[in-house]
Amino acid sequence: MARSLSYITATHLTSLARSNPRVAIVDVRDEERSYDAHIGGSFHFASESFSQKLPELAKAVEGKDTVVFHCALSQVRGPTCARAFMNYLSEAKKESDIKNIMILERGFNGWQYLKKPVCTCTDSPCKAACA
Repeated sequence: MARSLSYITATHLTSLARSNPRVAIVDVRDEERSYDAHIGGSFHFASESFSQKLPELAKAVEGKDTVVFHCALSQVRGPTCARAFMNYLSEAKKESDIKNIMILERGFNGWQYLKKPVCTCTDSPCKAACA
């Protein structure tokens, strides 16, 4: 299955996530997530151990059709992890519903700057109770 890799704005992600329950958000920041907030409902797969956790991520996002990655700025870690996940899915022999792999423009810092909803829970994955 051919998958696309593209960028998405915070505003577009907000509306997409509200209207489509098949969207997963993956935060690949490392230690920042523990003292910063995060996007409600997001999964946390730290970039420092990301490649070892690809099978676990694939299982976590089963049934989703869009997966959005981000780090602090989405300039290095977010795009790198998004590409690694896309390659993993391409090489996997397993079926997946994922059609779109996206990167959040301006990352979490941009999300927070635009005053989009954040959560400060310590749950992994976040249950979005505070979003």
